[in-house]
Amino acid sequence: MHKTMMAALLMSAPMLTAPLAAQIATPERPVTDPKTLTSPVNPEARAVPLEDIGSSRTAASVAWSVDGEHIFLSTNLTGRFNIWRTDAAGSWPLQLTQSDEAQGGLAASPDGKWLYFQQDKGGNEYHDIYRVPVGGGAVEQITRTPDIAERGLVPGGAGGLMALSVKNRNDGQANLAVLAPDGTVRVLTREADPAFAWAPQVWADDGKTIYANREKVDSSTSEVWRVDVATGKATRVLGAEGTIFALADVSPDGEWLAVTTDTAIGRARAGLYNLASGRWTWLKPTPWEQSAIRFTRDGTALLVESSDDMRTALERYDLATGAQTPLKLPAGLNFASGRDARSPDGRALLVTNMGANVAGEISRYDLATGSLSRVTNLAVASLRPEALATSQMVTYKSFDGTLISALVTMPANLKRDGSNPAIVFPHGGPTGQSVDSFSPYAAALASRGYVVIQPNFRGSTGYGKAFQAANYDDLGGGDLKDTIEAKRFLVASGYVDPQRVGIFGGSYGGFMTLMAIGKAPDEFAAAVQWFGIINWRSMYRDQDEFTKSYQRTLMGTPEDNPEGYDRASPLTYLARAKAPLLSLQGENDIRVPRGQAQEVADILAAKGNVVETVFYPAEGHGFRKRENQIDSLRRTVEWFDTHLKPQPAGAEAK
Repeated sequence: MHKTMMAALLMSAPMLTAPLAAQIATPERPVTDPKTLTSPVNPEARAVPLEDIGSSRTAASVAWSVDGEHIFLSTNLTGRFNIWRTDAAGSWPLQLTQSDEAQGGLAASPDGKWLYFQQDKGGNEYHDIYRVPVGGGAVEQITRTPDIAERGLVPGGAGGLMALSVKNRNDGQANLAVLAPDGTVRVLTREADPAFAWAPQVWADDGKTIYANREKVDSSTSEVWRVDVATGKATRVLGAEGTIFALADVSPDGEWLAVTTDTAIGRARAGLYNLASGRWTWLKPTPWEQSAIRFTRDGTALLVESSDDMRTALERYDLATGAQTPLKLPAGLNFASGRDARSPDGRALLVTNMGANVAGEISRYDLATGSLSRVTNLAVASLRPEALATSQMVTYKSFDGTLISALVTMPANLKRDGSNPAIVFPHGGPTGQSVDSFSPYAAALASRGYVVIQPNFRGSTGYGKAFQAANYDDLGGGDLKDTIEAKRFLVASGYVDPQRVGIFGGSYGGFMTLMAIGKAPDEFAAAVQWFGIINWRSMYRDQDEFTKSYQRTLMGTPEDNPEGYDRASPLTYLARAKAPLLSLQGENDIRVPRGQAQEVADILAAKGNVVETVFYPAEGHGFRKRENQIDSLRRTVEWFDTHLKPQPAGAEAK
């Protein structure tokens, strides 16, 4: 019966099955047989309270104190991302700031007296710089520039200078600047191209020189520059059109740069560049992407992050011997925490380990012994790994034979009888990637019996330059087909009812959701979109200049590419939509303005569709206030419960 249903679905959307292009090369890996997906037997499994999942605490920013005695973190213990301090060995955190606004971008002043941070207003992403005494006290506002975004503080300059990035509201580009202890900001660069942004990385030459990355907004190009602070003279060290050279660190002796680059192979890898000779030293080849992190403080090794598709490991590369050794961390998603995870004495590293059933906690890793000690305990007690659904990385072939990786979060105790509901969960970006991290949305849905799949459709990062560029001027084309194939993979497992599959995503994932219900109206039975795009023309008109530059790299301008804008806008197809749709939107979103959600609501309400739209005040591109995090999660789960699960007799659908 299910094979017949599947055939009917395939026939109902021929535009989504005909190959349009040759297979895109990605790292070789075996294709997963859907029948190997297994729902484990787990007596501990239960529906985790939505209030607990919505109250999941995370660390948004982390920094060491100058003396190494404390760790500062921005966390939402109180429901707002404020600043707390713990002992370096771990302790109950001490709150340093209280604000209704989110605070992050932590940087300790070189004299050890102050902790600097950035804060915007209502999620509008135009940050000012503030500081608070490290021992507690009154917060001081350092900059007052409502039309300039200031972020990315890097301490270490002569005379207490800090480097940072600044962006004017009317510009797409961001420039390099320095912040003096008296609050004066001096801009060093004069970027002319709105598609590029300068980001400081490392101070050198006794705090007189800044090494910075000049990065294109679509992540296709990055250059390394050296900037003299006194004169502002900028010299390009590494760069080539369409190539990534992203600086991570400068060796303590000033001779080597640690760089992440895709030069020659079209895939990110870590390398060492000798400034005097121009010679490269490469690490052990890997089929997946790899990133340089930092030199150890004694200069004997380079710390790197190596991926294995959607999971990562941290490794130590010995500069003298070339030996590459993994750090002793649990399997999953592992990364160094904070802009500089190294302790001031160089003995320890702050790391985070995550998984589908492991909420991220910050730990202290001893580089000499390999021992790991917990610094934070942020998770709510009910979010025990034993009670949460686990994940499996899978690979399937899309319409043109291209390999697509996806993460499946499988509920426990399901019957393989084709009766279960499922959610396809495309990520944002599109220049992004789903990884094996803790997702409160996947955890909430899976604990309630939904099989959740997160596909890395073409356009995602992590699979090489050709794959990342494969959806340029084809937004909602091949990438949507990849996403629909994720549904078919789940149905082929024997667990999922093809008539009870929903789709849910935010930002570009919201765009994919809108595109799916309009372009393939019979594929999904219910949909939830968070701050997604319906109309690329009005989006181009209303959004911030930064994201406008990004949009131009993906599809040009409306004037230059009118046919492409029509082809890629869900507005073109939305009259065909059937699925009940919930839309959630922040009032202050500068990336995807509220007008996008309003257009969706007006069109679908006029044609009589089941539609609900909620706007959250004082929220931007994503919901940061706890009450809104809980409310948005609750509405999302209840929407799918209403439209994908059998309803009690007499119940009325929303």
